[in-house]
Amino acid sequence: MKHMTIEERTGEGVPRSLGTDGRSPLRRLGRRFGRRFRRRLADDRGAATAEYAITILAAVGFAGLLVALLKGDEVKGILSDLVHRALSGG
Repeated sequence: MKHMTIEERTGEGVPRSLGTDGRSPLRRLGRRFGRRFRRRLADDRGAATAEYAITILAAVGFAGLLVALLKGDEVKGILSDLVHRALSGG
């Protein structure tokens, strides 16, 4: 489908607010922004870095959970008993 200018659609001259192609500057800006936005969405640079960051955050969260568990008296007792039994051979 061929794009028709305002002149072709209305049979009148192009208003001063529109460019020579019959499109408003705001519409041209929107199309240009849309093309740039779609290009950036298609670009996957930095995806690996984001994946590493998420993995590191998960590891830090897991380490924090382990530290919280190991600070409890019951867990300390279980671990020290396990070490004593392993070192005593029975």
